[in-house]
Amino acid sequence: MTEFMGNISGTYDAKEKGFGPGASSLHSCMTGHGPEAEVFEKASTANLQPSKTPQDSLAFMFETCYMLKMTDYAMHDARLDKDYKKCWDSIKP
Repeated sequence: MTEFMGNISGTYDAKEKGFGPGASSLHSCMTGHGPEAEVFEKASTANLQPSKTPQDSLAFMFETCYMLKMTDYAMHDARLDKDYKKCWDSIKP
C-alpha cells in the first residue's frame, strides 16, 4: 500500500521529532516506513495498559493500492527532510 499521512496539530506518536503540525510524508508501496527508533523502543518496553492520545493531537492517513508521486516542487523544496531514513539507524535487528 502507498501511504500519505500528515500531522494537523500536536505531536504524532510514531515520529515525535521533526514531524510537527503541517508536516506530511508519502511512502510508496514497497518503501520501508514506521516509527523512529526511540519511539519503537519506548512502545516495545511500555507497560501494556490503556493509554489516551493527547487532546491536542490530530493526524490523518490515506492508503491506496495506487502509486502516488511527489511533484517536482515537493522533491526540490528546501524543507524536504533529506535525512529522513536516519531515524531508523539505531533500531536493533
